[in-house]
Amino acid sequence: MVAGDWRERKKAATRQRLQEQALRLFVERGYEATTVEQIAAAAGVSHMTFFRYFPTKEDVVLSDSYDPLLVAAIRARPRSEHPVVRIHAAVREGLAAIYAADREALLVRVRLALSTPALRARLWENQFATRELFEGALEEGEPRLRTRVLASVCLAALTTALEAWVAADGAAELPDLIDEAFGVLAEAPRRRRS
Repeated sequence: MVAGDWRERKKAATRQRLQEQALRLFVERGYEATTVEQIAAAAGVSHMTFFRYFPTKEDVVLSDSYDPLLVAAIRARPRSEHPVVRIHAAVREGLAAIYAADREALLVRVRLALSTPALRARLWENQFATRELFEGALEEGEPRLRTRVLASVCLAALTTALEAWVAADGAAELPDLIDEAFGVLAEAPRRRRS
C-alpha cells in the first residue's frame, strides 16, 4: 500500500464522516442550533480538524465535488449536440453514481440548502459559480450571451427539479424530475410555433 493512497483515503473518510455527522445533527437539532464543535465531537475529531476540511459550517452542507464531474461530462459530449442536450446528458450521467450511492444524504443536503436562510444565500453564490462552469464547459473563452442564457436556463431547470424533489419529500425520483424539467426546455420552441 502506498502511503499517499492511505492518507488520501483517510482524508476522504474523515471528510465523509464529518459531513454525515453534520447532516445527522442538523436533522436532529436544526442547522442553527448545531455548532461546529458538536459536529467535530460527533465525528471524533477536533474542531480545528473540521476547519481543515470545511472552511465554514455552510460548506459542510454545500461543498461537494459534483461541479468538476459535470464539467468533464459536458466536455466529453459531442460538440455537435445542442448545449441543452449536452448539459442534460451530463447531469443525468453525473447524477447516476451520486444518486445511487447517496440518495438520502443528497435529499437531506438539498432540503437543508433550500430551507435554511444562511444556506440559501450561499446556494445563490454557488449557483452563479456553477453557471459559469457550465458556460466554460460549453464554450472556450468569453461566453457569448447565447451560451450564458442556455447555461442559466439549464441551471434553472435543474434547480426547479431539485425543489420539486424536496417538496415531494423524495417521493418522486430525482432523475425523472430532471428529465421532465429538461423536457419542458425541449418543448418550448415547438410550443411557440404552434
